[in-house]
Amino acid sequence: AGFIKSPLSQKRLTQDSVELHCEAIGNPIPELQWWFEGNDPNETSSQLWDGAWQDRVKINATYNLHSTSTIHIANLTSDDSGMYECRASNDPDRNHLSKSPKVKWIRSQANVFVIERPDVKVDLFEDGGKLTLICNMTASSLPIEGHEWLHGDKVLQSDSDSSPVTSYTIEGKKEDHSGTYECLYRTNPVTRSHVNISVPPQVIPYKKSEHGNEGDTGVLTCKNPSFPDVVSWDWYKNGQEVSAPIANGSGRYIIKSSGNKTELRILKLNIDEDAGDYRCDANNSLGSGSATVNLRVRSRLAALWPFLGIVAEVLVLVTIIFIYEKRRKPDEVPD
Repeated sequence: AGFIKSPLSQKRLTQDSVELHCEAIGNPIPELQWWFEGNDPNETSSQLWDGAWQDRVKINATYNLHSTSTIHIANLTSDDSGMYECRASNDPDRNHLSKSPKVKWIRSQANVFVIERPDVKVDLFEDGGKLTLICNMTASSLPIEGHEWLHGDKVLQSDSDSSPVTSYTIEGKKEDHSGTYECLYRTNPVTRSHVNISVPPQVIPYKKSEHGNEGDTGVLTCKNPSFPDVVSWDWYKNGQEVSAPIANGSGRYIIKSSGNKTELRILKLNIDEDAGDYRCDANNSLGSGSATVNLRVRSRLAALWPFLGIVAEVLVLVTIIFIYEKRRKPDEVPD
């Protein structure tokens, strides 16, 4: 057995995660194991397995054309600092309890240094139609080479300032810019913190007016693009009391809600009973919001009327042409 990829030493902050990868080749395909030895002088090496350390350790291994194995350790602590070792062997007696393997395990090592996470204080100020997000790193010995502000995967602002304080200003209403913003410090390793702009649900309908044919299934949809996520959804019809929302599975109603989206399905639409306004209500930790969708139910014959109108127009036109041709004088025969 021989390594074709070895794990690389890394620096990480507490509460971060780390991933190490190794690959080995041989005939037969070698087995891979992960071992750990801490920085304590009296600590001995111990094998790691999937689910170890209160399920913080995840090991993924494949044995196809060659051996590959990846170890992922989540929510790092300072005790996770140490040497991580990938071992490979394809000797048939490698795991025998009494026999000594002819070929010993080959080893590839990487050191993981877990540094105490710096304290970053976050603030949010709203003044004169502007939102200012602030991050302040305190009591840190890590050199700062710059900052970034991100929203999702989008970089909003970047600089090379070494200040422990960084800010980002947003123009507009708070309700239009809710979400999780991230301030990133270019340190080694990188330090990240989050600033949340939280608002009550800003519910909007997928369509303000929906149409359905009698006997078909009507589908009404509402969504919430704001942060935080909706905890509960309710549907009401034609101004029903708050104490009487539409119950999922009652009658012809089916409600499907998942996070920031809800869907009301009405089976076998009835032109007399189901047409009207429907209200979707959303609730999260900061309050509630609602939107209204109008449902119009058409008769099954509604699509037939335009066709009958066209047929009637054609018949009238043919009749006029026929009558005109009958009453027209015949052309004189030339000499």
